[in-house]
Amino acid sequence: MEANTRSTTGRLPAAFLTPGSSSFLDFLGDHSPELLPGNRTLPPVKGAVELPHGTTIVAATFAGGVVLAGDRRATMGNVIAQRDIEKVFPADEYSAVGIAGTAGLAVEMVKLFQLELEHYEKIEGATLSLEGKANRLSTMIRGNLGMALQGLAVVPMFAGYDTDREKGRIFSYDVTGGRSEELGFAATGSGSVYARGSLKKLYRHDLTERQMVTAVVQALYDAADDDAATGGPDLTRKIFPIVSVITEDGFRRLSEAEVSEIAHSVLDGRLERPDGPQAQVL
Repeated sequence: MEANTRSTTGRLPAAFLTPGSSSFLDFLGDHSPELLPGNRTLPPVKGAVELPHGTTIVAATFAGGVVLAGDRRATMGNVIAQRDIEKVFPADEYSAVGIAGTAGLAVEMVKLFQLELEHYEKIEGATLSLEGKANRLSTMIRGNLGMALQGLAVVPMFAGYDTDREKGRIFSYDVTGGRSEELGFAATGSGSVYARGSLKKLYRHDLTERQMVTAVVQALYDAADDDAATGGPDLTRKIFPIVSVITEDGFRRLSEAEVSEIAHSVLDGRLERPDGPQAQVL
């Protein structure tokens, strides 16, 4: 790329040094569109090809913000490709992304999204609203539609603290980039049906931060209990879910010690009640 972008004098072209679009994706699309993930040409392949896939992501709001968490397993068909993959990343100071789908493309999309938000802030001198960030991610997912139609789908979940509305918010997506705001809680990935069902019985809007983190870990445990592609807490290898909390103080990833303590309390409870805590009938 360097040989194509530098002029014969060894300097970058004037277009690279002139303030233009506040979107890094638009800038890249104008000057090197072949570098955008959705514009790459896939080589011809015969037969099915198995690629690592990230699985279950869960999010839930509480009075002070929002919790976003993911299990650690990546699968490749019926094989465990990785036991400790990270699926939850900070997007900026007040938001985060959890990834499900084709792992390699999903991680690359997150890095581009982080760069997109940073580029906007540097050009405009201000941060995008949470709604604006959600829209930018929607555009990126839509740009990957060609890959998705070939089986390389990326379906992230976006969550953050809205400093204007002073509350946590959750956005889910489909492979076409369609965006929906979720109220209370949401889940995506192969174990999402079970995680969502678990949170339906556990979620209350008045839960504290720690209680909500515990509820999210319970939901991931339930997902792992019924979905082979979702990994539960692994005590022998000391592998626990990635849990992040976003409040008015910004993004914070819980330490391994914090998540380990909560995971152990969840597992201790499951020894007495394997199906987990029971909700009241009325």
